[in-house]
Amino acid sequence: MRIQVMVLAALMLGGCGTVQTVVRNDQVAVDSLKEQKSYCGAVPRIYSGLAYDFCSLHAPLAKGVDADDYKNAAIPVVLIDAVVSGALDTLLLPYTVYKQHTEGSIVIN
Repeated sequence: MRIQVMVLAALMLGGCGTVQTVVRNDQVAVDSLKEQKSYCGAVPRIYSGLAYDFCSLHAPLAKGVDADDYKNAAIPVVLIDAVVSGALDTLLLPYTVYKQHTEGSIVIN
């Protein structure tokens, strides 16, 4: 049981919006949002995990995906990730303010 919980936690952290935008290279976040065809043009570095999560929601559904299935399965996962990202973004605020000042937002388009 412990191993399953640890594997699940590792998988969720790997997809966490904050990890995607702060820990990894900017290009990873750009490629991911482009692949999802997000309508967002840029992601600010301050609270970037939350912004990334909402940009993920602000994208058209993939072909063959039922809207009801998506609403019942994906949206709760993204909202849980948004809570975790919000907490991590708050802890990383001094760093992300500095990065926003020196490098600006992560440009998607």
